[in-house]
Amino acid sequence: MAPHREGSDASVEAMVAQVEKHPISSILIIIAMQTEALPVVNKFQLIENPHSSFPKGVPWIHYHGAYKDIIINLVWPGKDLTFGVDSVGTISASLVTYASIQALQPDLIINAGTAGGFKEKGAAIGDVFLVSHVAFHDRRIPIPVFDLYGVGLRQTYSTPNLLKALNLKTGKLSTGDSLDMSPHDEASIAANDATVKDME
Repeated sequence: MAPHREGSDASVEAMVAQVEKHPISSILIIIAMQTEALPVVNKFQLIENPHSSFPKGVPWIHYHGAYKDIIINLVWPGKDLTFGVDSVGTISASLVTYASIQALQPDLIINAGTAGGFKEKGAAIGDVFLVSHVAFHDRRIPIPVFDLYGVGLRQTYSTPNLLKALNLKTGKLSTGDSLDMSPHDEASIAANDATVKDME
Protein backbone atom coordinates (compact mmCIF):
# COMPACT_ATOMS: atom_id res chain seq x y z
CA MET A 1 0.00 0.00 0.00
CA ALA A 2 1.33 3.43 -0.90
CA PRO A 3 1.79 6.00 1.87
CA HIS A 4 -1.20 8.11 2.75
CA ARG A 5 -1.25 11.76 1.76
CA GLU A 6 -3.25 14.67 3.09
CA GLY A 7 -4.31 17.29 0.59
CA SER A 8 -4.14 20.99 1.45
CA ASP A 9 -6.54 22.98 -0.66
CA ALA A 10 -6.60 26.77 -0.34
CA SER A 11 -10.22 26.95 -1.48
CA VAL A 12 -11.29 24.55 1.28
CA GLU A 13 -9.35 26.57 3.86
CA ALA A 14 -11.01 29.77 2.64
CA MET A 15 -14.42 28.12 2.88
CA VAL A 16 -13.70 26.94 6.43
CA ALA A 17 -12.59 30.45 7.42
CA GLN A 18 -15.86 31.84 6.03
CA VAL A 19 -17.93 29.20 7.85
CA GLU A 20 -16.19 29.95 11.16
CA LYS A 21 -17.46 33.55 10.95
CA HIS A 22 -21.06 32.40 10.40
CA PRO A 23 -23.07 31.69 13.57
CA ILE A 24 -24.62 28.24 13.81
CA SER A 25 -28.40 28.36 13.58
CA SER A 26 -29.14 24.92 12.07
CA ILE A 27 -27.66 21.53 12.97
CA LEU A 28 -28.04 18.28 11.04
CA ILE A 29 -27.42 15.10 13.04
CA ILE A 30 -26.98 11.88 11.07
CA ILE A 31 -27.32 8.65 13.05
CA ALA A 32 -27.17 5.18 11.47
CA MET A 33 -29.35 3.13 13.81
CA GLN A 34 -32.78 3.66 15.33
CA THR A 35 -31.58 2.58 18.79
CA GLU A 36 -28.91 5.30 18.62
CA ALA A 37 -31.26 7.94 17.21
CA LEU A 38 -34.28 7.62 19.51
CA PRO A 39 -32.56 8.75 22.74
CA VAL A 40 -31.52 11.97 20.95
CA VAL A 41 -35.02 12.37 19.49
CA ASN A 42 -36.51 11.98 22.97
CA LYS A 43 -33.95 14.21 24.71
CA PHE A 44 -34.64 17.14 22.37
CA GLN A 45 -38.35 16.29 21.91
CA LEU A 46 -37.96 16.14 18.14
CA ILE A 47 -40.98 15.44 15.96
CA GLU A 48 -41.02 13.11 12.97
CA ASN A 49 -41.60 14.87 9.66
CA PRO A 50 -43.97 12.70 7.60
CA HIS A 51 -43.63 15.05 4.60
CA SER A 52 -39.86 15.25 4.21
CA SER A 53 -38.38 16.43 0.94
CA PHE A 54 -36.49 13.16 0.45
CA PRO A 55 -37.13 11.11 -2.71
CA LYS A 56 -40.28 8.99 -2.63
CA GLY A 57 -39.72 5.37 -1.69
CA VAL A 58 -36.60 5.80 0.45
CA PRO A 59 -36.92 4.60 4.06
CA TRP A 60 -35.12 7.63 5.50
CA ILE A 61 -36.64 9.15 8.64
CA HIS A 62 -36.43 12.89 9.40
CA TYR A 63 -37.05 14.40 12.83
CA HIS A 64 -36.97 18.12 13.54
CA GLY A 65 -37.27 20.59 16.38
CA ALA A 66 -35.40 23.34 18.16
CA TYR A 67 -33.10 23.72 21.12
CA LYS A 68 -32.84 27.29 22.39
CA ASP A 69 -32.43 29.26 19.14
CA ILE A 70 -30.96 26.41 17.09
CA ILE A 71 -32.93 24.34 14.58
CA ILE A 72 -32.18 20.63 14.95
CA ASN A 73 -32.73 18.11 12.18
CA LEU A 74 -31.98 14.47 12.85
CA VAL A 75 -32.00 11.92 10.05
CA TRP A 76 -31.47 8.18 10.18
CA PRO A 77 -31.51 5.93 7.10
CA GLY A 78 -34.46 3.86 8.33
CA LYS A 79 -34.94 0.13 7.87
CA ASP A 80 -33.88 -1.84 4.81
CA LEU A 81 -37.04 -2.51 2.82
CA THR A 82 -36.12 -6.16 2.14
CA PHE A 83 -34.58 -7.33 5.41
CA GLY A 84 -36.14 -4.95 7.94
CA VAL A 85 -32.85 -4.12 9.65
CA ASP A 86 -31.22 -0.70 10.11
CA SER A 87 -29.61 0.50 6.86
CA VAL A 88 -26.06 0.64 8.19
CA GLY A 89 -22.84 1.12 6.26
CA THR A 90 -20.98 3.75 4.31
CA ILE A 91 -23.17 3.76 1.19
CA SER A 92 -26.44 4.34 3.05
CA ALA A 93 -24.78 6.95 5.29
CA SER A 94 -23.31 8.78 2.29
CA LEU A 95 -26.60 8.90 0.41
CA VAL A 96 -28.70 10.08 3.34
CA THR A 97 -26.09 12.66 4.35
CA TYR A 98 -25.85 14.11 0.83
CA ALA A 99 -29.63 14.25 0.43
CA SER A 100 -30.04 15.82 3.89
CA ILE A 101 -27.47 18.52 3.16
CA GLN A 102 -29.19 19.35 -0.12
CA ALA A 103 -32.65 19.44 1.45
CA LEU A 104 -31.88 21.11 4.79
CA GLN A 105 -28.80 23.31 4.15
CA PRO A 106 -27.43 22.97 7.72
CA ASP A 107 -24.72 25.15 9.24
CA LEU A 108 -23.22 22.20 11.14
CA ILE A 109 -23.30 18.47 10.40
CA ILE A 110 -22.75 15.90 13.13
CA ASN A 111 -22.43 12.21 12.30
CA ALA A 112 -22.98 10.55 15.67
CA GLY A 113 -23.11 6.97 16.82
CA THR A 114 -21.27 4.14 18.46
CA ALA A 115 -17.83 3.00 17.32
CA GLY A 116 -15.15 0.58 18.35
CA GLY A 117 -12.07 2.00 20.04
CA PHE A 118 -8.53 0.75 20.43
CA LYS A 119 -7.23 0.65 24.00
CA GLU A 120 -3.60 0.87 22.88
CA LYS A 121 -4.46 4.21 21.21
CA GLY A 122 -6.02 5.58 24.40
CA ALA A 123 -9.69 4.72 23.82
CA ALA A 124 -11.91 3.35 26.58
CA ILE A 125 -15.55 2.28 26.78
CA GLY A 126 -17.77 5.35 27.04
CA ASP A 127 -15.26 7.79 25.56
CA VAL A 128 -16.58 10.42 23.16
CA PHE A 129 -14.28 11.34 20.28
CA LEU A 130 -14.22 14.27 17.93
CA VAL A 131 -12.62 12.82 14.81
CA SER A 132 -9.61 14.61 13.31
CA HIS A 133 -9.12 12.43 10.21
CA VAL A 134 -11.15 9.77 8.39
CA ALA A 135 -10.02 6.94 6.10
CA PHE A 136 -11.33 3.64 4.73
CA HIS A 137 -9.80 0.30 5.71
CA ASP A 138 -11.64 -1.97 3.27
CA ARG A 139 -11.49 -0.17 -0.09
CA ARG A 140 -8.54 -2.01 -1.61
CA ILE A 141 -7.45 -0.91 -5.09
CA PRO A 142 -3.88 -2.16 -5.66
CA ILE A 143 -3.05 0.27 -8.48
CA PRO A 144 -0.76 3.29 -7.97
CA VAL A 145 -2.69 6.41 -6.93
CA PHE A 146 -5.98 4.44 -6.94
CA ASP A 147 -4.73 2.86 -3.71
CA LEU A 148 -4.60 6.33 -2.13
CA TYR A 149 -8.03 7.14 -3.52
CA GLY A 150 -9.34 3.89 -2.02
CA VAL A 151 -8.02 4.75 1.43
CA GLY A 152 -9.46 8.23 0.98
CA LEU A 153 -7.66 9.83 3.92
CA ARG A 154 -9.24 13.19 4.71
CA GLN A 155 -8.80 15.69 7.49
CA THR A 156 -12.03 16.86 9.10
CA TYR A 157 -12.84 20.51 9.69
CA SER A 158 -10.92 21.91 12.61
CA THR A 159 -13.22 22.74 15.53
CA PRO A 160 -10.92 23.74 18.41
CA ASN A 161 -13.63 25.72 20.23
CA LEU A 162 -16.02 22.75 20.18
CA LEU A 163 -13.25 20.42 21.31
CA LYS A 164 -12.38 22.72 24.21
CA ALA A 165 -15.96 23.52 25.23
CA LEU A 166 -16.99 19.85 25.39
CA ASN A 167 -13.64 18.52 26.66
CA LEU A 168 -13.64 15.70 24.11
CA LYS A 169 -10.93 13.30 23.07
CA THR A 170 -9.67 13.52 19.51
CA GLY A 171 -8.45 10.74 17.25
CA LYS A 172 -8.36 9.34 13.75
CA LEU A 173 -11.25 7.22 12.47
CA SER A 174 -11.09 4.26 10.11
CA THR A 175 -14.35 3.26 8.47
CA GLY A 176 -15.59 0.33 6.42
CA ASP A 177 -18.61 -1.80 5.64
CA SER A 178 -17.85 -4.84 7.81
CA LEU A 179 -18.53 -5.19 11.52
CA ASP A 180 -15.76 -7.74 11.98
CA MET A 181 -12.08 -7.04 11.39
CA SER A 182 -10.14 -9.28 9.01
CA PRO A 183 -6.33 -9.43 9.32
CA HIS A 184 -6.09 -7.26 6.19
CA ASP A 185 -8.52 -4.72 7.65
CA GLU A 186 -6.55 -4.73 10.90
CA ALA A 187 -3.33 -3.92 9.03
CA SER A 188 -5.09 -1.11 7.14
CA ILE A 189 -6.55 0.30 10.37
CA ALA A 190 -3.06 0.34 11.87
CA ALA A 191 -1.72 2.05 8.72
CA ASN A 192 -4.50 4.62 9.10
CA ASP A 193 -3.26 5.24 12.68
CA ALA A 194 -6.88 4.94 13.82
CA THR A 195 -8.06 5.29 17.39
CA VAL A 196 -11.68 4.45 16.51
CA LYS A 197 -13.40 2.22 13.92
CA ASP A 198 -16.94 2.54 12.60
CA MET A 199 -19.17 1.66 9.65
CA GLU A 200 -20.42 5.14 8.71
